[in-house]
Amino acid sequence: MARVVVIGGGFGGMASAARLAKRGHEVTLLERLPQLGGALAFVESEGFAWDAGPTSTLLPAVVRDLFRKSGRPLERELELVPREIVREHHFADGSTVALPGGSRAAQIDAVDRLGSGLGEQWAAYVGAFADDWDMLRRNYFERPWRPDVTDPAVVKRIHTRESVAKRLKRSFKDERLRLLAAHPFSFEGHDPRDVPAWAGVISYLEQNFGAWTVPGGMGLLAEAMAGRLATRKVDVRTQTAVSDIVVREGRAVAVATDAGEIDADHVVCAVDPRQIPALAEHVRRTLPAIPPVVCHLGLTGDDLPEIPTEAVFHGDPTLVVRAGVRAPDGGRAVTILGRGLLSEDIVIALARRGLNLRNHIEVRLDRSPRAQVEHWRSSPMGVLWQGRSTLRDRLGTRTPIPGVYAAGAHATPGAGLPYVGLSGALVAQEIGDR
Repeated sequence: MARVVVIGGGFGGMASAARLAKRGHEVTLLERLPQLGGALAFVESEGFAWDAGPTSTLLPAVVRDLFRKSGRPLERELELVPREIVREHHFADGSTVALPGGSRAAQIDAVDRLGSGLGEQWAAYVGAFADDWDMLRRNYFERPWRPDVTDPAVVKRIHTRESVAKRLKRSFKDERLRLLAAHPFSFEGHDPRDVPAWAGVISYLEQNFGAWTVPGGMGLLAEAMAGRLATRKVDVRTQTAVSDIVVREGRAVAVATDAGEIDADHVVCAVDPRQIPALAEHVRRTLPAIPPVVCHLGLTGDDLPEIPTEAVFHGDPTLVVRAGVRAPDGGRAVTILGRGLLSEDIVIALARRGLNLRNHIEVRLDRSPRAQVEHWRSSPMGVLWQGRSTLRDRLGTRTPIPGVYAAGAHATPGAGLPYVGLSGALVAQEIGDR
């Protein structure tokens, strides 16, 4: 039985720990904060509640596989349901589109409302990712990425010089469709000119598998995972700060904490590796993707405006409005996120876009990008795309230090719940059974 120490109690760390414990390893999970979950958590105040991070996930099979491979099926723990509309998009010219998930035909109909023939253009763009998805699934998402032993043709495709921006320029003349496709990257802080074109497969995943959520908030997923760790007898130590990975004779042998060293045969880093001196040198060329401005609102009063599940107001700044998790009777919870030139209060900026919430605010919690990074000591958006060199510069599943593996938003295959969940499966593959 190998001793495995997992650094970080976010979704990537919990997924790694649960899978490795089921494989028979003795697993200890270390988390600096008082609770597990990382950005997959609730923010609560005066009877209102909001998701701190993601409000939905793609690829529900990733979550189902995690629960199945670590014990009881997901359906016995919590409900995962599809969202009919992935998100609404509001453009500067006043046009809008509510983009449905899980249906090519429904997306064609929705996008056609922007202009005749645009739906087919959109479908052609999305459909072109079918081959990318098949290639990525087999070589990048479902098995550890090792370019030295992978088919050179696959390596060449993944290290493409074509960017998302180039593909969008070639695919669409209508700027609104470019904004529609680029939103998942630009809102996470990436410049589409620096993101490899195949990353646009996210539009294919939305169309073919849809976006899924947990009734009652995605924070319930973290709570269910915490329960799974207890079932698997993972030694969870919260409020435990890690100072470094101890390396002797070229191999990791322990993790140094504020409470002393913990011996390990394997170490899984599921936090930003910049926090770990032994790994920081290996990621010096990378930068974090800075999170957006976040404003959680608790609304009360008569004639409350309808709050969409998720709506994007394109422009500078770009604003995203998301429905919250819970509110007192007659109230509503809502989160506003802002990216770009915020030269005025974010609530006023939203009012200028046509959604005025100012007279209904009972509770307000603001989180600047800096405050978020200081709280989590990293960015939940993971590593900033800086061109194809990012694939080489960020950590893969195996790190340059023998015995150390990487999971979470700052490792391959990247940020976002489905990819972070897959990173835990890749770590379990590499370490194997006891």
